[in-house]
Amino acid sequence: MTKAFALASIIWSLIALDVLAADWPQWRGPNRDGRWREKGIVKEFTGPQLAIRWRVEIANGYSGPTVAAGRVYVTDRLTDPNQIERVHCFDAMTGKYIWSHSYKCTYKKVGFPNGPRASVTVDESRAYSLGTVGHLFCFDAQNGNVLWSKDLKAEYKIKVPIWGVAAAPLVENNMVIVQVGGKENACLIAFDKVTGKENWRALSDGASYSPPIVIEQAGKRVLVCWTAERVVGLDPNSGKLYWQHPLKSIQNVTTPVIHNNFLFVSSFFEGSLLLKLHQDKPDISLVWYRKGEDVKNTDAIHCCISTPILDDDYIYGVDSYGQLRCLDLSTGNRVWESLDAVPTARWANIHLIRHETDVWMFNERGELIISRLSPKGFHEISRTKLIKPTKGQLAKRGGVCWTHPAFANKHIYIRNDEELLCASLSASK
Repeated sequence: MTKAFALASIIWSLIALDVLAADWPQWRGPNRDGRWREKGIVKEFTGPQLAIRWRVEIANGYSGPTVAAGRVYVTDRLTDPNQIERVHCFDAMTGKYIWSHSYKCTYKKVGFPNGPRASVTVDESRAYSLGTVGHLFCFDAQNGNVLWSKDLKAEYKIKVPIWGVAAAPLVENNMVIVQVGGKENACLIAFDKVTGKENWRALSDGASYSPPIVIEQAGKRVLVCWTAERVVGLDPNSGKLYWQHPLKSIQNVTTPVIHNNFLFVSSFFEGSLLLKLHQDKPDISLVWYRKGEDVKNTDAIHCCISTPILDDDYIYGVDSYGQLRCLDLSTGNRVWESLDAVPTARWANIHLIRHETDVWMFNERGELIISRLSPKGFHEISRTKLIKPTKGQLAKRGGVCWTHPAFANKHIYIRNDEELLCASLSASK
């Protein structure tokens, strides 16, 4: 082996490790916590329109892209000549097509039938997709070969929620866990991630749209899921119920948020709930619950699509009509409200992503915002246009872009109903 070849091998290995560490392989990032941990990112934008590195044509859908091992994954839907859902894989740095898988999928009584909701989850060499009416696939992430699949609607007799099955699959140890609301105690189902064999099922609840997470509590791994009826903590290895608290989930896509032994959830119709996570055993106690008169006269915060963030002693999130709010964590009292991040409208949405001391926001107008959030208020540092809204996701107000972006390899990846695109956010030229 020559010295030049050896040096090249070392450099390539370091680059590969850096790329791996920069992946965004599932819903809301590596840990499902909405944190972007890369270094060397721009502190402000240079113009009103972000320069696009590449763009590829795709069709309609709500699912956000995910990025792993130099590849980006996304799903979409076609209706002509037949109704099908598709799972795509592209090169993350060039947009070059790598593979695609399509399957017949007829939507019946699905509200907002624009396309798949759940982001693809990538784990090791496998990619897991979950379609709107319960088609679960495990792919070889490199070539798209189907390793195993399940028609969950047929097999588990799931009652598809009005907005469709939406919660992204969660990988924990040797299992892939889905929330689908099946009959016979199958709201949550854990499958062997390699073989597809059922490991356990739990709860008779209907499914919500909220993706589950796994946390550390009292020295144990605890699966936290907000079903259509309650917030629960389960043993992820067996499905055994540790704790629960009632809270209906009629209309929300928000993920439970953990911070300093507190668990926060918020719903468009049902308001907000803060629980204390005990550390002597897996259990909880109520700190506060607040709900307004209706979705316009809200108390605390009524979130719908956007997941809030908790920082120090405060909660930051987007209310039912796009009001960016700060709440006191201990009481739920409002500290301030801003209408500057997104135009006011029903379900107006902003996705919040923490990066170092800044909060990056992607709003439904296709704008990317760098900001600082504190008890003193919303401070906008920089704003740029990223992608245009499209009318498939919502026909009103000239269309929207409700999709959650992915941040990986010092780039941002985002889609609408026409294209998937990538733009560099690196501070280095």
